[in-house]
Amino acid sequence: MELFESYKIDLKNLTPGVHEFSYLLEDKFFMDIDGDQVREGKVDVSLRVKRSFMMSEMDFQIKGVVKVLCDRCLDEMDQPIDTTNHLVVKFGREHAEESDDVVIIPEEEGIINLAWYLYEFVALAIPLKHVHAPGECNKEMEAKLKMHTARDWSDEDSHAEDGEEEFPAGTDPRWEGLRQLLKNDNN
Repeated sequence: MELFESYKIDLKNLTPGVHEFSYLLEDKFFMDIDGDQVREGKVDVSLRVKRSFMMSEMDFQIKGVVKVLCDRCLDEMDQPIDTTNHLVVKFGREHAEESDDVVIIPEEEGIINLAWYLYEFVALAIPLKHVHAPGECNKEMEAKLKMHTARDWSDEDSHAEDGEEEFPAGTDPRWEGLRQLLKNDNN
């Protein structure tokens, strides 16, 4: 049996109308697909397929949690996933992608394997920046990071209030001239 056999849908033999499918993507799925973004997780997928004569519209509701590395401390963290995706599948002569959400499959086959699409939908739902909640990062790694940088990582997402200094303490003193120019412009 093919590795991702359960993710195949025979659209050619699907009767016109609306059909519902569901999938549970767990660690084995992510390990088997061998993508570089996600290796572990538990994600529920609800799929609604609206089949017509020459095409099928697929609406995916994807919700769950995947494990990713924290950008700051490099420890694993849980990243919630909650996304909806739309895919249009048309029949044609050969496999092709008209756009990001329109796929053509050979009419004589009429089968689409959704495994890679499901993986991509999950991977694209992961934010570019993934960091533990404040206080949950690996303390040892945070200490090493602080030792090698002048930036205060404990207050990363805060911004200087009006009138407060925007440069962290311990910055290169050669920037003092620029700092004074900026202060003069604000006054």
